[in-house]
Amino acid sequence: MTPAFAKYEGLGNDFVVLDAPGGLLPSADLVRAVCDRHFGVGADGVLVVGPPRSAGARASMTVLNADGSRPEMCGNGLRCVAVHLAAAGGDASFVVDTDAGPRACRVEAGAVEIDMGRLRDEGPIELDLDGEALTFARVSAGNPHAITFAPLGAGALARVGPAVATHPAFPAGTNVELARVEGSGISLVVWERGVGPTLACGTGACATVGAACLAGLAPFDTWVDVALPGGHLAVRVARDDLAATMRGPARRVFAGTLA
Repeated sequence: MTPAFAKYEGLGNDFVVLDAPGGLLPSADLVRAVCDRHFGVGADGVLVVGPPRSAGARASMTVLNADGSRPEMCGNGLRCVAVHLAAAGGDASFVVDTDAGPRACRVEAGAVEIDMGRLRDEGPIELDLDGEALTFARVSAGNPHAITFAPLGAGALARVGPAVATHPAFPAGTNVELARVEGSGISLVVWERGVGPTLACGTGACATVGAACLAGLAPFDTWVDVALPGGHLAVRVARDDLAATMRGPARRVFAGTLA
């Protein structure tokens, strides 16, 4: 694998992008070292751009979290990979294979629209967190999400996020979303499995809008504004099949070579 890399961010959710034409993945130790914000490049994860896995796809994306674990999908990461591929030339619309399946991308002037696939409603769950009962909607966006619309105070993410992400009810872990409906939009903070609090989460935004639509808190088939600490995403969820579409920015920050 070439030691050259590019640093990208999507709403402050930042990644080191590595091109791997042969499909070779870096070790978990290397991923942790690269993502370290004091002794490495610094990132929420590493995105490995490899050869396509399905007919008609342009490339594949493998996501490796900052702790070295491998999640199924990353919406902000896919926007970054889409901008990375578009900068290399060719059609601005293409398909990228992910561990959650192929995803169609369209890049327009730094903004990326992605077909995020069908959300899956896995039903609600009530968890007891140190004597506090909270109900979470469980929605898969190719990766697991636990979403609550409970009115929680400032600083709740640091307390609720890790407790739910590693709760025995989720043997493989889960991403955790604390959401609040505000007017026609949603305010959201996310604790990402294998990373911790991040400035944005694309799959989390999609799962949260899906949960809000199912609960009657947001409209189906309409763009819903999702405000995250790093900025805004637009998400639309179809009523008939829960297919999600996400639109938002991504940009290249700098490039370099790993020592």
